[in-house]
Amino acid sequence: MGKRAALATYDKEFSFVSPVVKYLLFLFNLIFWMISLVLMSIGIYARMMKHAEAAMACLAVDPAILLLIVGVLMFFITFCGCVGSLRENICLLQTFCIFLTIIFLLQLAAGVLGFVFSDKARNKVSEIINNAIVHYRDDIDLQNLIDFGQKEFSCCGGVTYTDWSQNMYFNCTTDNRSRERCSVPFSCCLLSKDEAVINTMCGQGMQELPFLQAGAFIHTNGCIDKLVNWIHSNLFMLGGIALGLAIPQLVGILLSQILINQIKDQIELQNYNLQHRTDPWQ
Repeated sequence: MGKRAALATYDKEFSFVSPVVKYLLFLFNLIFWMISLVLMSIGIYARMMKHAEAAMACLAVDPAILLLIVGVLMFFITFCGCVGSLRENICLLQTFCIFLTIIFLLQLAAGVLGFVFSDKARNKVSEIINNAIVHYRDDIDLQNLIDFGQKEFSCCGGVTYTDWSQNMYFNCTTDNRSRERCSVPFSCCLLSKDEAVINTMCGQGMQELPFLQAGAFIHTNGCIDKLVNWIHSNLFMLGGIALGLAIPQLVGILLSQILINQIKDQIELQNYNLQHRTDPWQ
């Protein structure tokens, strides 16, 4: 009669569904569900604190929007995983597994395409950085992000420090009446630890100076080359981060598939027991 018949006569309380797998998957999703709530809360708060016009102007590079998108996506996926595992719902578990698999494959494809088409990826990064420079004063989150990047990588602008002329406040045209005309942000400046008072106006008029002369006061190299060099120097660390992101996704896919198969076996067992309980001749 097979495994089902043997188990049916063995123990009426027997279940193919393992409580360990079920509640491990539930706990796994619950942790990431709470993280998604935090991300959405931060994104909503940051979005509400901005002026609507400024936020819409730099929508493509708005960190608050990115947090909201990631948070909402995580919320939906982990909600399916939480409820699906707790209620032993195959439909929700399959939805969770499919979305997680798609995200994993998209990340894998993005990594491979970024490596194979490195020139196009570089151009896309340049486009994003130039767009961020244009909207530097429009969004405080974006401004802080650019300043952090320029300080961290000791760089200024996308390709060179004169890229800041793309911004309406730092533009070097004669009709620009801004007090920041031909300047660069303070985050471009070379800072000395020996200085008792920091000169926050050190970037004033730097775009009018030649490359070598400006190099005595600010970082003149662009952030794109510095970023590429940093990536090449930290490939093992980036690989470890990518692996750290991939492992939870693979664990979620594996646990959900195991639980789905166990639920299907349990349904077959219940159907078998029901059939033989109602039909004593079989």
